[in-house]
Amino acid sequence: MGIVSTIIWFVWPAFLTFHALLGLAAVAAIVQESKIWAHPKLPSLNAFGIVKVWLLNVVWMEVCLFGSLVTVLKGIVTLDLKNTRPLAHGIVENYCGKLVSMLFIGPVEVRGLENLPPADMKPAPVYVANHHSQIDAAVCYYLGRQWRWIAKSSIVFLPGVGQIMYLSDHVFIDRVKKGNKSKTGARNLYVKSNQSIQDGVPMMFFPQGTRRLAERLPFKDGAFKIALENDSLVVPFSIYIPKTAWNSSYPFGKAEPVVLTVHKPIESKGKDLETLKQEAFDAVHSVLPDFSKVS
Repeated sequence: MGIVSTIIWFVWPAFLTFHALLGLAAVAAIVQESKIWAHPKLPSLNAFGIVKVWLLNVVWMEVCLFGSLVTVLKGIVTLDLKNTRPLAHGIVENYCGKLVSMLFIGPVEVRGLENLPPADMKPAPVYVANHHSQIDAAVCYYLGRQWRWIAKSSIVFLPGVGQIMYLSDHVFIDRVKKGNKSKTGARNLYVKSNQSIQDGVPMMFFPQGTRRLAERLPFKDGAFKIALENDSLVVPFSIYIPKTAWNSSYPFGKAEPVVLTVHKPIESKGKDLETLKQEAFDAVHSVLPDFSKVS
């Protein structure tokens, strides 16, 4: 057996296995997204919408995987595998988020960019936004800034996406019992977030936690505790996702734009936790429809 044949013999099964796992991961994403849109006040995903959810996730994972390989290769060539964040986050994640939005969601309109604090501010601000759909994670990159996400440590096993997030040096945590002192314990959220903010890199939070479009869930404490500990500005922004986001004929027809609105920063210094949370909550929802009041 020749060298080429040997390579194909081993590589081809691995290639097929990986893409089978990737396809299954995309199916899991459909299940999660379908639950959000199954609410009585929202349109359920139609067949075309389901296909777009699947394709968005497949393309996202494929591009991130390719970007991860390029990032690692660059690190090997330059003998610098500790400084992978600029390429992984600044380029791969950034352009991937915009790419999948452009291909499957439609136009993204950004308002209020003048409200963003300077990119070199120290301590860096804390970004907070509503979390309605997986679309949120893609359109955030239209902010044109860098930050660190908070993610469950299990996401490193998600094909492509997990690897690029690891190379981007985001903050990984486990949802475990209190008192866990491991590198991915809940305490890690505060230690690494505080360090990032002091280094001048903002932290990005979806403080409601669980994705909901038709319900307004209360904000959790984590993002605001971090802002208070560092006297950081809290920058609220709203992500408006139209009801037709998935079910429209886009990219073959027009789509109503997703609107990303950046609000004026909120000072955290001298405020108590509940006041800060409420101010951010009010700002985020000030331009979003309240589906609980829609008949």
